[in-house]
Amino acid sequence: MERPDPSRRALLLAALAPALVPASARAAAAPEPSTFAQGLDRPWGLAFLPDGRLLVTQKGGALVIVSADGRRVSAPLAGVPAVADSGQGGLLDVALDPDFDTTPWVYLSYAERDGLTSGTAVARGRLVGEALQGTTVIFRQQPKVFGSGHFGARLVFARDKTLFVTLGDRQKGEPAQDLASHLGKVVRLNRDGSVPADNPKLPGARPEIWSFGHRNPQGAALHPRTGELWLVEHGPQGGDELNIARAGGNHGWPLRSQGCPYGSLAGTACRIGGGVHAPAFVEPLATWVPTSIAPSGLAFYTAAMFPEWRGSLFVGALAGAALWRLTLDGERVTAREALYRTLGERIRDVRQGPDGALYLLTDNPKGRILRIAR
Repeated sequence: MERPDPSRRALLLAALAPALVPASARAAAAPEPSTFAQGLDRPWGLAFLPDGRLLVTQKGGALVIVSADGRRVSAPLAGVPAVADSGQGGLLDVALDPDFDTTPWVYLSYAERDGLTSGTAVARGRLVGEALQGTTVIFRQQPKVFGSGHFGARLVFARDKTLFVTLGDRQKGEPAQDLASHLGKVVRLNRDGSVPADNPKLPGARPEIWSFGHRNPQGAALHPRTGELWLVEHGPQGGDELNIARAGGNHGWPLRSQGCPYGSLAGTACRIGGGVHAPAFVEPLATWVPTSIAPSGLAFYTAAMFPEWRGSLFVGALAGAALWRLTLDGERVTAREALYRTLGERIRDVRQGPDGALYLLTDNPKGRILRIAR
């Protein structure tokens, strides 16, 4: 589940993080972020429109447009579905259709209520002016369950224009291994919600399932070279993971984790299932132990503004309130460092902008968009 603001132990461990980064991987001091836009209410996801404006979701249910200079935040757009704003649920991610210039669909993920139960849903509507028109639900997580945690809900379009949706286990654990359930899965859909013919054919599985055994994937991005889907997901007590979600892959939750059951003493003996995933399950590329960072938001940096960051992977952190930079060699994480800890703000999302700057969403009742540029 999502963690509150950092404990003393988390701060101590974070303070040691730069020592884990080899001197060869350290770049010049990261520039201080500037406030690009403010006055947002618990922002969760953002997407850049072709004209430089930004679509931003706010957890309470409002989708707004931020002007290209960050100075104006629109009134809430009409046409947004009703959301279940409770716990970790609400209006969550936003993505643009790959052919937005000709088919201006906007895709939204959100927590949808049905009586006393809820589940992750995805809807799309056409952006016309400052409203969505023809909004239609294209996916509903099944089954809906009691509780208000672990919705997952990141949206990523693949190169073939199919849509990946990350789905948390709703804090239920075992259903992440049940292929008749959407809980703890990544699903792959066509843009209208139908199932791609080349999805993995897993025995007894719902046909939209792409990978399974996930806990709560709240960051997702396509690798700029391979086009594969990379994820970061919350572990239990420790054990947050960086994964590649490949077709048919089983990532082990709740049978394996480098994390421990809540309330355990830190160490290796408490690791769930012994910790090591392989060979029965997909081994994560990296983990955070013994203290979780609660990762949310994921972006590969490919622009020219920061040549020393090209090829790096950036991860937002809710616990520890930092932006993590991971240095990669292929699929191997060779170094990592926590940036901007002194901000003291939970980083909900991170995106590379069309101008080559990094944009961060801060997860606060008076949230901001921060811009990192030089």
